[in-house]
Amino acid sequence: MSKAFVKESDHDDDDDLGPEAPPLPAGAKNYMTTQGYARLRAELEHLMNEERPSVVQVVSWAASNGDRSENGDYLYGKKRLREIDRRIRFLTKRLEMAEVVEPSLQPNKDQIFFGATVVYSDKGGEEYRVTIVGVDEAEPLQGRISWISPVARAITKAREGDTVTLRTPAGIDELDILEIHYPEVEGGT
Repeated sequence: MSKAFVKESDHDDDDDLGPEAPPLPAGAKNYMTTQGYARLRAELEHLMNEERPSVVQVVSWAASNGDRSENGDYLYGKKRLREIDRRIRFLTKRLEMAEVVEPSLQPNKDQIFFGATVVYSDKGGEEYRVTIVGVDEAEPLQGRISWISPVARAITKAREGDTVTLRTPAGIDELDILEIHYPEVEGGT
């Protein structure tokens, strides 16, 4: 097959993958818990020190085998290297602009701020338990919501017993704040 018909560039699949994480609001800091920062840092170190060198070794071996146009190890390896490099760039940028917040040191533990675990109920009486975390740490199905999510924005600064208004595409909902918890300070108190 002629090279003219083969799409081979450093940006092959960049557009197909979409963004890695939701963008931060303009001028906003990338707030992150200590655990979230450590998790991203560990992923970055794993990619740079283990996975990337391993893939580079496979690509180098595959390239030495001759014809690269039909060499699956070489083609897959090059694609995987681009994915790894893209993830490394993303993680590096996110970690550089991270503002690490330790929720256990929050002085106003009676109000909802970053890092709080909140139990609330909606108009239907259904209870939800969520923890407000950084954009890169959010896992809504596990109850970890981003601080820029509509629910987090609606409940921020509320206190136990407050009722807040949440505007959703389905209409307006009222949330009753039932409990607020922050992690304990490391070492006790």
